[in-house]
Amino acid sequence: MTSIITSISEYKARHGFGSFTPKAVLFDMDGVIYDSMPHHAIAWTESMAEAGIRMSVSEAYEYEGMRGVETIGRLFEKQKGIKLDEKHAQKYYDRKSEIFASLGPARKMEGVEELMHLIHSDGLVIGVVTGSGQKSLLNRLEKDFPGLLHKELMVTSSDVKIGKPAPDPYLQGLKKCGVEPWEAIVVENAPLGVKAAVAARIFTVAVNTGPLPNSKLTEQGSSLIFNRMTDFRDHWHELMAAARQQPTTIEEK
Repeated sequence: MTSIITSISEYKARHGFGSFTPKAVLFDMDGVIYDSMPHHAIAWTESMAEAGIRMSVSEAYEYEGMRGVETIGRLFEKQKGIKLDEKHAQKYYDRKSEIFASLGPARKMEGVEELMHLIHSDGLVIGVVTGSGQKSLLNRLEKDFPGLLHKELMVTSSDVKIGKPAPDPYLQGLKKCGVEPWEAIVVENAPLGVKAAVAARIFTVAVNTGPLPNSKLTEQGSSLIFNRMTDFRDHWHELMAAARQQPTTIEEK
């Protein structure tokens, strides 16, 4: 893994930022906060099969992060040549949600709550930026992470018109947390999510909790990559120490 100090220097140079001073951490939800992607993959493949659409498990991971109605729209246009409006796409997404809920609750990602406590202890704001509209998970966040996660600092599929991989969700996350791009860190596990965060000019940590190769994440521009959330947790203080060591060189743009 590239050293953390080098990663910070390369991030600043890429975007022309004179400093990297983290004040907020924006977490994706599926595959980051909750180990929910295996259930999502099942729900996607089964619901799309009912609709006459082919979707493999690997495709479920590759589309991860995109708003569900956008994913459905793309699949229908690609395979059937049909352009669905959001109202009709939502009906298919509702069926997907039913199957997902029937599979039982997804567990918290190992190490993520401990990581959040470290972040909170360092005085940083914690936000959530997800392309999901999965109410069975969204409604659990504050209850499962008391004192750490708050609804007013969450961006979901209903908050944006254009989802990941566009930067819009993360730009909205910055706004809700009251910070600039060089004052934030994103934690992602999906290629489209990494692409969105990088497009928003945020320092992006990829945690590869799924079956895709690391290259799928690094080629989208992630600054750091870990194979487990527990690894990132164990390197959190190192990242913060490296951020404090960075000199200010030029004005932020």
